[in-house]
Amino acid sequence: MIGVMSGTSLDGLDLAYCVLQKLPTGWTYTIEVAQTIPYSQTWYTRLKELPNQPMFLLPKTDSFFGKYIGQCINQFIKEHTLQVDYIASHGHTIFHNPDENYTTQIGSGAAIYAETGIPTIVDFRSVDVALGGQGAPLVPIGDDLLFSEYDACLNLGGFANISFQKDGYRIAFDVVPCNLILNEYAQQVNKPYDENGEMARSGVLIPDLLNALNSLSYYHKGAASKSLGREWVEMHIYPITNQFNMRIEDILCTLTEHIALQIAPYCKPSTLVTGGGTYNNYLLERLELLKPSNTIIATPESNLINYKEALIFALLGCLRVEQKPNVFPSVTGSKYSSIGGCIYG
Repeated sequence: MIGVMSGTSLDGLDLAYCVLQKLPTGWTYTIEVAQTIPYSQTWYTRLKELPNQPMFLLPKTDSFFGKYIGQCINQFIKEHTLQVDYIASHGHTIFHNPDENYTTQIGSGAAIYAETGIPTIVDFRSVDVALGGQGAPLVPIGDDLLFSEYDACLNLGGFANISFQKDGYRIAFDVVPCNLILNEYAQQVNKPYDENGEMARSGVLIPDLLNALNSLSYYHKGAASKSLGREWVEMHIYPITNQFNMRIEDILCTLTEHIALQIAPYCKPSTLVTGGGTYNNYLLERLELLKPSNTIIATPESNLINYKEALIFALLGCLRVEQKPNVFPSVTGSKYSSIGGCIYG
């Protein structure tokens, strides 16, 4: 199974060739080979700007992006001489507003199948949203089946999300915007991202900005079924940050502190941390200082840091093929568990 992931941070297309087995003792996995294909400037701009473009460009880009994913997969298979049973693709999120009952990930499954000839599973979120759920995060079922030795799993991607057991159930939620907002401000000084968090480290905290961000009502809902999207950030975060005509370093310093403050209370005795934000040394240092003293932040080897989400979408694809539920209602808040994903081919 090849798991395919395109995150909100627009770092590139993650491809992970995974071998997953269901044994009597539970699921096992290996990431045999994995690769990130950075987006060209054309694709980066097109995906970033698509939510604000004329309507006809949405289905057009859906088809073209699916074709592009298929071409990338074909090259990946050829380079590594792979035998692939299925492709499970998250696609790229363009709209996500479950409170109004819609979510949209592009990357046509039909186009991927047409390019590769390999059965392709896409659209993992829509059924859950239709059932009244958040449609996110979906990764916690993989946390439960593949990483249960940890008390919590934290992903530092475009948004930071966390999952853990509570009262016998797996719960999870988006905690706070993460790389999405950090990258936005780094790019204002022509940096793709704040490497190692060094710009933030050199900045000075802006107390009024920090207080305004921490006061947003989303953060006071507690450990509940809740998720974030680009729309929420544009409506709530940027109108606050835009009020402060300060150095980019100071804004990044304050945003990093905000992120660490929101995550820290949810850290558990052993917390596995993955995602691109794991390489932000300054963010991890702030999190270490702010988390409860009885907790340990565990960072795995780089393959898992980079490709855990692609791995878990491969697992979601396996569950879809087996007609097994692959969404936890305790996570998303939906009416009941569901089997997400449409199969092409």
